[in-house]
Amino acid sequence: MIELRVRKRVDRLVNPVGRALARIGVTPTWLTLIGLAVTLSGAVLVAREHFIAGALVAALGSALDGLDGSVARARGSASRSGALLDSVADRIGETGMWAGLAFALSDSDRLSLLCVLSLGASLLVSYVRGKAESLGADGRGGIMGRAERVILMTFGLLFIEYVEIMLWAMAVLTWLTVLQRFYISWRQLEHGSP
Repeated sequence: MIELRVRKRVDRLVNPVGRALARIGVTPTWLTLIGLAVTLSGAVLVAREHFIAGALVAALGSALDGLDGSVARARGSASRSGALLDSVADRIGETGMWAGLAFALSDSDRLSLLCVLSLGASLLVSYVRGKAESLGADGRGGIMGRAERVILMTFGLLFIEYVEIMLWAMAVLTWLTVLQRFYISWRQLEHGSP
């Protein structure tokens, strides 16, 4: 939802930062890899039960990663290979965060299972979009895109006493998003309508 409804407003805020970073020689690949390293550092902190620090570090990693597209546009270096790297880095970072949280919550079978279900749905949300786009459909839509998942997980870690509520919401809403994206994409492919 954020991607479809708020993206232009976010770009207006982020693009000047991207242009400034491009002027000082920062590359989009550098930002993607640094963002991934910072996110994985947050995952390690979460695994060690430093939930607030982990949430803040991982959020910083996601913010850095979110600048790579604006830097690429500012440098005129946007490419399909860069988009592939960004997408893979996003999935690695998300997997790291879920693995860290599942490790920290491993005393509870229920919470660990919710982490696994949330990770699976998160990966499928991305997969459905990628597959749909490769077949000529839009592939976007649904209520829990990457930005929404990052925000929800961050809040769940900052207020760890509510982590189970966050996990239930994440699992249910992300699986709902898989179904929404599949249905939207299927209709586009069946009926040729965007």
